Amino acid sequence: MGPAKGKKGKGQGKSHGKKQKKPEVDILSPAAMLNLYYIAHNVADCLHLRGFHWPGAPKGKKGRSK
Repeated sequence: MGPAKGKKGKGQGKSHGKKQKKPEVDILSPAAMLNLYYIAHNVADCLHLRGFHWPGAPKGKKGRSK
């Protein structure tokens, strides 16, 4: 007798019924402020990173180009 054949590649999938709600995050908490201190370079950058965009905001990614 050969090996038993079963379903291939079928695992337990994610349930699509309910969406998980994201927890509310306090952007003024000490941990968030410490993180912002290290990633933002000025006030405009700080506001942009926290989701407060304005019409003339630059849209590109910061970083080195190769």
